[in-house]
Amino acid sequence: MSPGVIITPLALDELSGPRREWFEHVREVCAAKRFATSDEVGDAAAFLLGPQAGFITGTDLLMDGGVTSALRVGELTTP
Repeated sequence: MSPGVIITPLALDELSGPRREWFEHVREVCAAKRFATSDEVGDAAAFLLGPQAGFITGTDLLMDGGVTSALRVGELTTP
């Protein structure tokens, strides 16, 4: 699993610290327009460990709300 920014006490400190502008930029360019919660990451892990994902092997679950795509391709636009 490759989560992006997860809202934790440390992330909240970063949002009010010297890297605030970078975090705000990341949030704005991602498709979800928000950061993940720890519950969302836990739910994805529970799915991967459960019987519904028994045949999933050797893959990485990128769960960054679309940040990687936006930073590589450009910000997504809506029609």
